[in-house]
Amino acid sequence: MSKTRMVTQFGMGTSIRSQNYTEAAARGIRDALWHNSLNVADAFGFPKEAMLIEVEVGVQQPDEVDSDALLGIFPYGQPSVRVVKGGLDVAKPDGSGVSVIANVAIIVSFDMVATGAENTASGQVAGDQA
Repeated sequence: MSKTRMVTQFGMGTSIRSQNYTEAAARGIRDALWHNSLNVADAFGFPKEAMLIEVEVGVQQPDEVDSDALLGIFPYGQPSVRVVKGGLDVAKPDGSGVSVIANVAIIVSFDMVATGAENTASGQVAGDQA
């Protein structure tokens, strides 16, 4: 089996008032997911549970993100979350805090059997006669 990347999705989420890094990350994940309708599992005959979902979240305060809470967003598949320093904190003009911006990348992969270049679409080796 070989892990094969099928889809890369990007999103952005914010927490404008509450400075909640987890909520900004969750909104970024939803932004990435809900702008797409992926049928790759069905197209390749895999169950949706076989989707390997890697999530990378960038925020200015990575330690403030509850990664376990983000896993609950995914209705199926095998998600994993990695939080890194990134995103942006924008100071409020009155000095009362910041608005949080989270950037998100989601990579969907499957474990697939590699096929050689000699295989044709019908599964026969080029040059074989049926």
